[in-house]
Amino acid sequence: MRLLLVCIAFFIIFIGSYLIWGDFFEQLLGGDQAIHYLQSFGPWAWIAAIALMLTDVILPIPATAVLATLGIIYGPILGGIIGSIGMYAAGTAAYLMCRLLGENTTRKLLGERGYKKSNEFFARAGGWTVALSRWMIILPEMISCLAGMTRMPAKLYFTSLAAGVIPMAFTYAAIGAHFGAERPMLSLTISAAIPVALWPVMQMWLKRRNPNPKNQ
Repeated sequence: MRLLLVCIAFFIIFIGSYLIWGDFFEQLLGGDQAIHYLQSFGPWAWIAAIALMLTDVILPIPATAVLATLGIIYGPILGGIIGSIGMYAAGTAAYLMCRLLGENTTRKLLGERGYKKSNEFFARAGGWTVALSRWMIILPEMISCLAGMTRMPAKLYFTSLAAGVIPMAFTYAAIGAHFGAERPMLSLTISAAIPVALWPVMQMWLKRRNPNPKNQ
C-alpha cells in the first residue's frame, strides 16, 4: 500500500508542477517557440537545451520539443548527441537525488514489504522499464526516482538509461532535421504525439511487470 501511495505522491508532484508552470513553459516552448527560444542563445543554444532537459526532473519541460528543435538547429547527428547528453543528465539527476535518501528512509516510506517488492521488480524488469519509460510522459521521472529509492544497481540503471535515451534523442533529432527546416510545426507535432501513442504499450508493460499494489 505504501508503494502505491508513494507513486501517487510522485504523480501529484509532477501534475502539480504542470499546473503551476505548464502555461509558462507552453508559451516559452510550445509550437515553434522552442526554435526561437533556443536560437536566441546563439552558439550556446546546446547548453540551454541541456539545461532545459536537466530541469525536466522537477519542471514540466516539453523535452520532445527540445529534442526535435536540436535536430532543426544542429542536424540529426549533433542534435542527437546533444539530446542524449541532456536526457542522460536528467535521468542521472533523478536517480541520484532519490538514491541519496538512503535505504533506511526508503524503507520507512515504502514499508518493508513494498521495499522488497520494488527491489524484486527493478531487479527483474527494471532494465526494460527504465529504457522504455524514457519515451513516455511523466513516467521517466517517476521510474528514475523509484529506481534510485529502491537502489537499483547503478550499472544496470545507467546502462538501461543509455539504451532508452540514445535512440530516443536521435529519433526526435531526425524528425526535427527532416521536417524542421520547412515544416517546423509538423516535426514538433509528431514529437508530441509519439509519447501519447506509446502510452498504452507502456501501460500494458507495467501492468504485467509491476508488483501488485494491493499486496504492498
